[in-house]
Order: sequence, then C-alpha cells, then structure tokens
Amino acid sequence: MMRIGLFLLTNLAVIVVFSIVFGILSRFFGVGGVHSAGGISYASLAIMCGVYGMVGSMVSLFISKWMAKKSTGTVVIEAPSNATEQWLIDTVAKQARAVNIDMPEVGIFNNSQPNAFATGWNKNKALVAVSSGLLQSMTADEVEAVLAHEIGHVANGDMVTLALIQGVINAFVMFFARIIGNFVDRTVFKNEGDGPGIGYFVTSIVMDILLGFLASAIVMWFSRLREFRADEMGAKLASRDKMISALDALRPAEQRPDQMPESMKAFAIASGQSTGFSIANLFRSHPTLDDRIAALRKYNPSEA
Repeated sequence: MMRIGLFLLTNLAVIVVFSIVFGILSRFFGVGGVHSAGGISYASLAIMCGVYGMVGSMVSLFISKWMAKKSTGTVVIEAPSNATEQWLIDTVAKQARAVNIDMPEVGIFNNSQPNAFATGWNKNKALVAVSSGLLQSMTADEVEAVLAHEIGHVANGDMVTLALIQGVINAFVMFFARIIGNFVDRTVFKNEGDGPGIGYFVTSIVMDILLGFLASAIVMWFSRLREFRADEMGAKLASRDKMISALDALRPAEQRPDQMPESMKAFAIASGQSTGFSIANLFRSHPTLDDRIAALRKYNPSEA
C-alpha cells in the first residue's frame, strides 16, 4: 500500500508551492494574464492550471522512488550477501523477464509487519522492496506471489497512469479553487481592484488543500482497482493458490496498527488496522482481503 500516500502528499506539497508562486506572479508581476480589470480570464486560468497541475504530478512521479527509499529506509541489494537475497534477485529477474520489463532494483526495508511495495517513474526504472517481517513470516511460495503482485504493478504501468489521473485532478482542483477564491475575494472581501486581493490568495490555497483531499477519493478508487489487477498478475506469474495463500498470510497484520510510514501506506501490498478516525471506504487505498481473495477465486489465469 505504500506508493500512493507518498505520491499524494508530495503532489499536494508541490501544488501548494505552485499556488503561492502562481499568486505572487499574477499579483505583483502580471504574469499569466489570468486576472484583469474585467475579472478572471477562464481560458487563461484553465491553461495555467492544466500546466501546473501536470507538472506537480510529474514531479511527484519522478521523485517517487527516491522518496520511497528515504521514507522506508530501504536498502537496495547491490550484491547478494546471503541465500535469501540471491533468491529474491533471481525470482524478481525471472518475473521481470516474463512480463518483458527491465530488471528492477530489489531492496529490503526493516519492518516487523509483512509488507512490500514497488515504485518508479517508469516500468523499466522500478524498485521492488520487501519488509524483513514478510521474509520472516511467509513461506517462499507466498513471498514469490507477493513479488509477482508487485511486478504486476510495475508491468501494468500503475504509477504512470496514476500520475496522469492525478495531473488531471490537479488541474480541476486548482481551477475551481481559484474560481472560489475570486468569488470570496470580490464578494466577501469586497475587492474591486484590477488584481486579486488577500482573500483570493488565502481562499485559493485553503481550497487547494480541501478540494485536493476530496478529489483523492478518485485516486483511491484507482488504487483499489489496480490491486485487483496486480493480484491477477500475481496469480498468473506465481499461481492462484500461492497468491491466495499470500493474501491469507496478511490477515494477522491487518489486526494490528499499521507500522508503515503514513506517506507510504497506499503503496504496500497490505494495510494494517487503522487507528483513530477513518472516513468510510471512499478513501481506502486497498480493497479488503476478503474481496481480493473472492475475486481471485473467480479468476482463471489460463483464460486471461
């Protein structure tokens, strides 16, 4: 579950920074041609938001692997030092060849819970990492299925698709945030000047955050969908029984608070039990294990 949370947080930070820069350029230097004496130019605003929205998403995508390594403490296996590391390298290499992608980096991160993730800006520059807890608690067959699941994310291009979806969402969020900001500035703050006032800047930034949070439900929907697809790839590359067994092995971890970094929870193969307040299933990054296993029981790899 560990990719998307980090991606969203990085993306949101970039968008807020762009919002501030965008506001300063518009207010003091007249850059962008969005504001004039007649109000907002919707066409110029749409173009500007589209450009900034996609840039924010692309920045998040390109630094995703670096951020994943830093936040989890993943150590990439440069030269295998034991039989387990050699087996991991060999297994990932075999699976990568099967789906015709370049060999990903393979790493291990210290976490007592069974977990794994894959990330990277394209399928030929990826990272696949497993937790120490996963290696200790799962059988070789189950670990093989987990690795196949992660290779599925890479081969399916989930991170690139996510970046495109997020870029479009960014554009809509920034556009409507500024429409609302302009309305508040003119109506509530009674700004009648040629350019935007303080009400516009403050409201736009606040709405970037609020609308960005609400829009993340769309990204979470894609996250849940991609888990089913990655499970199918796990069943195809390992076997359906191994993939189901691996998901079953994650059940004990679901009963404990998640130890993954908050920014990486959406990218892991498993999500632990949440603590504190939770907002319904619209914001779940993963389907339940029961739903995933039920879907696999109906899936026939030989017919795919």
